[in-house]
Amino acid sequence: MDVQSGSPFGQGDSTKQQERHYYLLSELQTLVKDLPSSFQQRLSYTTLSDLALALIDGTVYEIVQRLLDIQHLTERNLYNQRQKLHSLKQELTKKHKAALQVCKPHNLALLKPTQQAEFEALEVRLKEEQKMMDKKIVAEMDQKVIDQQNTLEAAGVAGFFITTNPQELTMQMNLLELILKLQQKESQSGGFCY
Repeated sequence: MDVQSGSPFGQGDSTKQQERHYYLLSELQTLVKDLPSSFQQRLSYTTLSDLALALIDGTVYEIVQRLLDIQHLTERNLYNQRQKLHSLKQELTKKHKAALQVCKPHNLALLKPTQQAEFEALEVRLKEEQKMMDKKIVAEMDQKVIDQQNTLEAAGVAGFFITTNPQELTMQMNLLELILKLQQKESQSGGFCY
């Protein structure tokens, strides 16, 4: 520990940390200008400075990327589950067409009403299952948001805490957008040079 500065970093490291903080803060202030003015007003200098401090070592970038990967995987899985419901209808239609092709003409009068009833029953069942699936999707995505908020709050990222308030959620999405844009800018430029 550097006794004179009271920092766990040496004097040179402390200076580099401070330079990086100013660089990140400046970049964040530039990126904020792209946000709607109502959100610009809510992002104080202190919040941006705290966010810049959290971004200094790059750990938050990794956390955000992992959270995004998890979210995309969850969305894909839920989408695939939802699509399976729709495939049941297609399978029944194929089955009905095949049955019609091999059906004797004198049995068509019996087959068509039976197929119609089967198809209508499936539609009713799918409608109910779709409602339940949609509720499950909303609940699971809400839980992902809470998990993300909790993770980012635990990582010390300014502006993140567990909330369901729509304004706060929008602010958090804007903060995530700033983090992602800054990460992209740094990766394209090869990172911050000390």
